[in-house]
Amino acid sequence: MVKLITEGIVVSVETSYLQEYSSPAQNHYVFTYKITIENNGQHTVQLLSRHWFIHDAGYEMKEVDGEGVVGNQPILEPGQKHIYVSGCNLKSALGKMHGYYTMERIVDGQLFDVKIPEFNLIAEFKLN
Repeated sequence: MVKLITEGIVVSVETSYLQEYSSPAQNHYVFTYKITIENNGQHTVQLLSRHWFIHDAGYEMKEVDGEGVVGNQPILEPGQKHIYVSGCNLKSALGKMHGYYTMERIVDGQLFDVKIPEFNLIAEFKLN
């Protein structure tokens, strides 16, 4: 697990390779990532959008933007957390992702970016 804190918001990431959905012969590798966003700050915040940098070994880096996370724009009061699982398809068995969430502090409407730590996407057979 990797973890990063920005302005009291803790983002933790755990990854998994899904061998049963992958097809190495066709350069298709499926990964999931579980993200926990924890508000250890003093203010209620809302996650508005996400921005990802996806690095696929040997291929061009992709950038992905979108509203919320898996269809939600969660509001987190101090001490609350939001957990979600999403996925990524790569053309190689090695990759990595990182990015940021744009959040709004509810009390004053202030927008700020929360960094998502860089995490590796590695098919287990590459670890030997």
